[in-house]
Amino acid sequence: MAAHHLTLSVPATPSTVTDARHQAVDAIAGWKAELDDEVVHTAELVISELVTNAVRYAGPGQVSLTVRLVEAVLHIEVCDSSPTLPRLGLPDEYSENGRGLFLVAALADRYGAEPTPTGKRCWAEIALPAGPDQRDAISLPLQRS
Repeated sequence: MAAHHLTLSVPATPSTVTDARHQAVDAIAGWKAELDDEVVHTAELVISELVTNAVRYAGPGQVSLTVRLVEAVLHIEVCDSSPTLPRLGLPDEYSENGRGLFLVAALADRYGAEPTPTGKRCWAEIALPAGPDQRDAISLPLQRS
């Protein structure tokens, strides 16, 4: 599978979330890669949560979103100017916020956050399901000679 790449730099404003999500999903769909609807929908939710967190906690400035499809992994990363790394907390049942990182953790195969010289990078990876050729290769029994 060929590598595909999208990078957006957007202002850290609430309207940015919808715009960034739509641009990313349109780009992913335009790659004509064999991404099923579940992967695209999962990516849409993860992008929305990561960009929302960046907008909410980074303050004024820019937020960058990068989406890359390399081999069988869709990699999503969002960078912002806040040095504070997110923490997975447990909101109570009445909290209106605090579930975004739970959603990312539940939806992504891997996720994390790390400091950068100008703030932080939050990322998530979604592994693509094995295609028919890969499933057949995996399920073949070993034959002894």
